[in-house]
Amino acid sequence: MKLASTKNSFLTYLTLFSSAGTLVCCALPALFVSLGLGAVLAGVATKVPGLIWISEHKVEVFIFAAVMLSANGLWMWFNRNAPCPIDPVLRDACITGRKFSARVYVISVIIFLIGAFFAFIAPLL
Repeated sequence: MKLASTKNSFLTYLTLFSSAGTLVCCALPALFVSLGLGAVLAGVATKVPGLIWISEHKVEVFIFAAVMLSANGLWMWFNRNAPCPIDPVLRDACITGRKFSARVYVISVIIFLIGAFFAFIAPLL
C-alpha cells in the first residue's frame, strides 16, 4: 500500500509540474504582454533562460504534459475503488489523500487547458 501511495503522489506532483510548464510557457507571457508588461517579460526571460527553451519547444512540452495527465488520470481511474485500510485513522488519511489527488489533477487539467489555449488558439485569433 505504501509503494502505490508513493507512486501516486509522485505521479500527481509530476503531472502538476508538467502542466505548470505549459502555463509558464505560454499563458504567463501572453498575460504579461496583454497587460503591457513586455519589459517585465523581457526581464524574466533574461533571468530565467529556461523560459525561452520551454517556449521554443512548446509542442514537446505539451505532449509530455498530456501524456503525464493521461497517465495520472488512468492511474486514478483504475485505483478509484482500491481498498483503504480498516484502521479509522489510516482510512481517513487514504480518503483525504484521494480527494487531494483528485483536486490536484483537476487543477492540473485546468492549467494545461489554459496553457494550450494561449499557445495554440489565441495566436490564431
